[in-house]
Amino acid sequence: MAVVDRNILRFSVYELLDRPDIPPKVTINEAVTLAKKYSQAESGKFVNGILDKIFHTDEALQLKQNSQNIQEHEEYEI
Repeated sequence: MAVVDRNILRFSVYELLDRPDIPPKVTINEAVTLAKKYSQAESGKFVNGILDKIFHTDEALQLKQNSQNIQEHEEYEI
């Protein structure tokens, strides 16, 4: 993996996971733009694929956790 790609992924994953004030689509778009401009020809596709997978995996984990929290809350109300 190119050093530029790795660093783009580092700050982008931070933004995706720890900065809810930044829309995920903006983070991914900016990362892809930077990869296309400063790295290899295929880097934009690579960065897009990795970040999209992380975004959807994190989104699924949050939904699962929220569902479990709701179920636990409902058990205590009965």
